[in-house]
Amino acid sequence: MEAARPARVAESGPPALGSLPFACAAITAINGLYILLVAFGNISDFGTNLEFVRYVLAMDTTNFGAEPGTSLDPDVMWRAITASGVQTAAYIGIILWESAAALVLFYATVLWITSWSSRTFKAPRRMASIGLVMLVILFMGGFITIGGEWFQMWRSESWNGLQPAFQNSVLALMGLILIHMPSPSWAVVDEPRPSAT
Repeated sequence: MEAARPARVAESGPPALGSLPFACAAITAINGLYILLVAFGNISDFGTNLEFVRYVLAMDTTNFGAEPGTSLDPDVMWRAITASGVQTAAYIGIILWESAAALVLFYATVLWITSWSSRTFKAPRRMASIGLVMLVILFMGGFITIGGEWFQMWRSESWNGLQPAFQNSVLALMGLILIHMPSPSWAVVDEPRPSAT
């Protein structure tokens, strides 16, 4: 009969600087602050990025720097959305998604902090994952895939947001990778240990 190993006791207090839980909490908070500032900027300076969305959806600069509305590819221009109401609705939808992601990430940050004493990180990991996936959906799905490919944003020299979208996707994906890395930090309480028989 195998001798029972002593149960691991969760430490109390905040994780040490540089520990995986601390790094995940910091990255969650920074991503939340970033997308909150993006949403705030879009709300307080509504017209600036509305113009960006309008040009992307209208596709009238997808001509590698030529005069807007000229030298456009007729094989793809049928995809363009020129109705201003639909363009504005799409922009409002983006702002709502950004705001929701910020709220989720800030809630996850609170969960990280409140979990430090018990070292039960299942809830903050799950909530942070939801918020970071929301960012990936927005930037990789919305801007890179739909804006970049479907609406041919890569052809525009004046209204091309692919580089910032890629950057934001990578930052969110790095957070997701850290949160889902196998680590003894998660096993302290989250994963029940098999009982000795």
